[in-house]
Amino acid sequence: MSPDGLGYRARIGLLTPNDDAVPESEFWTMAPEGVSVHVGRVLLVDTRTFADPPHPDDATALLAALPMQAIVFAFTTTGYILGPDGEQALKARLEKRSNGIPVLLQCPAAVAAFHALGVRRIALIHPPWFADDQQELGIAYFRNQGFDVFYANQMCLRGLSVAQATDPLRKFTEVYPAELYAWARTQVPSEAEAVLFSGNGFRAIGVIETLEEDLGRPVLTANQVAFWYALREAGVRAPVKGYGRLFNTLNSERR
Repeated sequence: MSPDGLGYRARIGLLTPNDDAVPESEFWTMAPEGVSVHVGRVLLVDTRTFADPPHPDDATALLAALPMQAIVFAFTTTGYILGPDGEQALKARLEKRSNGIPVLLQCPAAVAAFHALGVRRIALIHPPWFADDQQELGIAYFRNQGFDVFYANQMCLRGLSVAQATDPLRKFTEVYPAELYAWARTQVPSEAEAVLFSGNGFRAIGVIETLEEDLGRPVLTANQVAFWYALREAGVRAPVKGYGRLFNTLNSERR
């Protein structure tokens, strides 16, 4: 029989901004056989108020009509703004609408991933569209969680070729894998034990394996850690190959 997309191992829900297709495409790309991904879109009016009711609450209720093992709220900026206490309040609020399905948040997923890998000194690479204040919130978030942030910066797209800069198919949020690779190779300091491409709209899973080989350390991305967190919640131990050593911890760590 051929694969038909049935989530017989687990169904993973995903809440994502209405204009962002990156999280769902990366979730589906990483999904092992028997894991399906189901998306609820949340109207994005302003990044600072994205988590405010009623839009995420209504989207959660609609998505939860389908039985599933976890729902991921995929919006990094919300975690940066709210901090751990605010995230817990958001989780509790959304779980009142989720029909008993656990709601998983982005920044706690990254924290859990760092702990699973046993790293404390980290590098943060944010997408080009992150503002300075968003980056400062991110640095503060991880430092408050006990991590040493050895490096943090928004990725810069200066130096693109004319063809790249004028590509009519290239959206502002699109970054090419070669650019991600080059930035990480030249910017990540040797003191960092792991690097995180932070931001769910940051298409980055395609460079994980190559960068891990060449940097000699774990490479994490927002959607990778969120999907790993959801598989862990669902108790899925099926191998996920080609997207980082983080997934190897599913077989060695129990929640």
